[in-house]
Amino acid sequence: MSRALNLRGSIRALVAAAAFVGWGVTPGAAADLGSDCCADLEERIAELEATTARKGNRKVSLTVGGQVNEALFWWDDGSEDNAYISTNDSARTRFNFKGDAKISSDLKAGYLIEVGIRAGRSNRWTQDDDSGVTQLLDIRHSYWFLDSKSYGRLSVGLTSDASDGITEINQAATKDIAKFSDVEDTGLGLFANDSDGNRLGTFQWRRLIRDVGNQPGEGRRSNLVRYDTPELAGFTGTASWGEDDFWTVALKYKGDFSGLQVAAGIAYGEASESNVSAPAELGGATIARTIGFECVVNGQVGGNNIGTASKDADCEQLGGSISVLHTDTGLYLNAGAGYLKDNLTNNLGDGGAPLAGFGGLEDLHYFYAFEAGIEKKWNSLGKTTLFAQYHRNEGGATARSLGTGNGRVLSSELDVYSIGAIQGIDAAALHLYLFYRHHEGEIESTTRDDIELDDVDVVVGGALIKF
Repeated sequence: MSRALNLRGSIRALVAAAAFVGWGVTPGAAADLGSDCCADLEERIAELEATTARKGNRKVSLTVGGQVNEALFWWDDGSEDNAYISTNDSARTRFNFKGDAKISSDLKAGYLIEVGIRAGRSNRWTQDDDSGVTQLLDIRHSYWFLDSKSYGRLSVGLTSDASDGITEINQAATKDIAKFSDVEDTGLGLFANDSDGNRLGTFQWRRLIRDVGNQPGEGRRSNLVRYDTPELAGFTGTASWGEDDFWTVALKYKGDFSGLQVAAGIAYGEASESNVSAPAELGGATIARTIGFECVVNGQVGGNNIGTASKDADCEQLGGSISVLHTDTGLYLNAGAGYLKDNLTNNLGDGGAPLAGFGGLEDLHYFYAFEAGIEKKWNSLGKTTLFAQYHRNEGGATARSLGTGNGRVLSSELDVYSIGAIQGIDAAALHLYLFYRHHEGEIESTTRDDIELDDVDVVVGGALIKF
């Protein structure tokens, strides 16, 4: 109450001072304003005090942030074409709450809660479904941390494992718009057609990439414990562990060399997901939970890649990337690569399994990708980015069905070519973008050799604004 009275008294004093200076009013005349001169303003202040959202306490800071990333996607699969308006899943729309509190001169505690929003899902929509959305909101991060300048940072909760983003290191604006390593996010939910225009059942283009769509060597967000070391000469180490079990370790670097900004990282991990009882709606069957990065053979109910559902997963992966930017010219180069080895792949060839009778199955999935471009401020609006990308993925056996008469996947190849432009508008924390991607694919199946896929073209135009 005393704070409110002091505030109101201060406002009256400011109003009186404005009267003295602005209108040359004498102190005697100012007294004629009376005690009700600020009544309306006081009512407004009282209303604001009653309706304004407040933090739960004054010890921990609170910052609200996020972004909106929506775009128009035009696609052509060789047989038909269409245009969808969708969230760009390269870095989807989101909002977050974060903050921290100082415990000592060396230690602070903090938190991050982040929620993703998908009005349309650009890595799941198909020729028959222009949305692809089964869940409008999803929790991306929910964790607390302790951060020490001397000893590093400990995080607990739902967040990125040590290898999340390790194959996507990128110092240009394309990192949130058109990732050079992660090509699934811009239209690869589309069903695949062979070169004669025949649809291959419900097989989606993203299934060419280690069956789940995430590039080999790349991590993800999970419930975990994570530790990050303090920085030493530009290097930072990270280790993470998640339940049932998976673990990843990574080493990252940032530094400058004679006008070159360099960012790089490498990570290794292993996963052995355990089987649990499924929800009643799935009949209570035994499934393997998706914990940590995804193996190919995982016992998932409804999956077409099941070898022996009673076995835990068993896979390992390695991934890394580097980004080099020349600060004077704006020229830059990104490169990334990774592999995943699934040690249960040959179980797919066991008796009664989807690939029974096929021996020596390929258990390695790998990719490599490059991006070259220039990012420079040529106008008063902000930096302009011009870029070109190439992505190559070679997949092993997944046993994914290709529809009646087409068998199941023994191996696959994917090539993606991209070119585009991004214009930053600094005054609005906005990026406008337009890019084109061309996709070529080939599959070897149990019944058909070298199924050449009809090429897919995608043009994406949209904007990302941060707040």
